[in-house]
Amino acid sequence: MTRITYIEHDGTRHEVDVEDGTNLMAAAVDNGIPGIDGDCGGNCACATCHLYVADAWRSVIGEAGSETERDMLGFADGVTPASRLGCQVTVTPVMDGLVVTLPLGQH
Repeated sequence: MTRITYIEHDGTRHEVDVEDGTNLMAAAVDNGIPGIDGDCGGNCACATCHLYVADAWRSVIGEAGSETERDMLGFADGVTPASRLGCQVTVTPVMDGLVVTLPLGQH
C-alpha cells in the first residue's frame, strides 16, 4: 500500500493507503474524499478528477502524458503546470507520501 495525501481546497487533509495499480481518481472516490467527482468513471472523458500535484512531487509524477489528458484539462478551471487528471495517474510504490491538492470545484 502507498500513502497518498489529498488536500481539499479548504485545507482539510485526507491521508489514505492506496493499493498500487489504482489511479488517484478511483482512490479518492473509493475513500469518500470530497472534491473528486470522477463522472466518467476514469475514462479520461470529463476532467472531473482534476487535481494539483505538489511541487516536490511533480518530477516523480510528470506532466500530463497523453494528448487526450491535455485536451481534457482544457475543460477544467484553474489549470496550472501542476495540474493532472487523477484518472491518468496510476499509484506506484515510489509515490509513497505523495501530496495532491483538489481545486475548489470540478465543473
